[in-house]
Amino acid sequence: MNATSLRGLLLHRSASPDARPTVTLRGMRSTGRFRTAWRALLIEQARNRTALLLLVGFVPLWYGLMIAIVPPDAVAFRFRVSGQFLQVNGQQLSLLTAGLNEITMIVGFVLFSATRRGLAFDRRLVQAGYPWHTLLWAKLSALAIVSGLVALYAGAVLLVFWRPSGLPLILGGFFAAALSYGAFGLLLGVLVRGELEGFFLIIMLSLIDSFLQNPIGNPAANKDLLAFFPTFAPTQLAVAGGFTALLPGRFLALALGWAAVFALFGALVFAARTRVAVRRSVN
Repeated sequence: MNATSLRGLLLHRSASPDARPTVTLRGMRSTGRFRTAWRALLIEQARNRTALLLLVGFVPLWYGLMIAIVPPDAVAFRFRVSGQFLQVNGQQLSLLTAGLNEITMIVGFVLFSATRRGLAFDRRLVQAGYPWHTLLWAKLSALAIVSGLVALYAGAVLLVFWRPSGLPLILGGFFAAALSYGAFGLLLGVLVRGELEGFFLIIMLSLIDSFLQNPIGNPAANKDLLAFFPTFAPTQLAVAGGFTALLPGRFLALALGWAAVFALFGALVFAARTRVAVRRSVN
């Protein structure tokens, strides 16, 4: 069963509550249900032309802007992995924080928009017999794929402006940041009711978060308080890949922790809202 036929069944279900689509959906195997939901989510996200244009155009533009306005002077960066201050190229450091800023905004937008638009459809799926946890796992797997693709693209474009020796670690930082903000977008998609509020929260948190990590624009970038921001650990990973030969595994776990927290709260809200839909349907 593909995504198109699934939508057709649900349209029939909405017209006749006692119709057979409920039986058909409940009779599907777990793997089939997961694969169908997963494929539908990826198709919907691939159709988001605004996000694709932002990804293709905004990423190189933002990198180019950093090259144009930030001088390559040395700047002191507090590298928490070693506990020392590193003297790093300010222009290259700005490329890393700019990459984090752009991918967090783009992935956050994509997941927020897709989750918010699909919430009513998800409720109807659950009413028709689809397990809510299958839909949730499909969303989380789609989140991981989108985050990985965006991180790879941002890393590939980075090579046009700079050739760091530790690119895999930079990609790890990009991926962790994308996962965190994608999970944040998923949480907002099931939590807030207005589109404007969600976009505003993603923009403001992403801008403030990535800006504060760079000591060029923020004299207080070396304060301990910044360790509680989502892009703190991804920034440390990216700096490790760009300017050192260290492998900070602890910071990779910390970076993924933010994604886990946002995903957990998103899962709880998603479960509550879909179960409410089921109870209302039964009543």
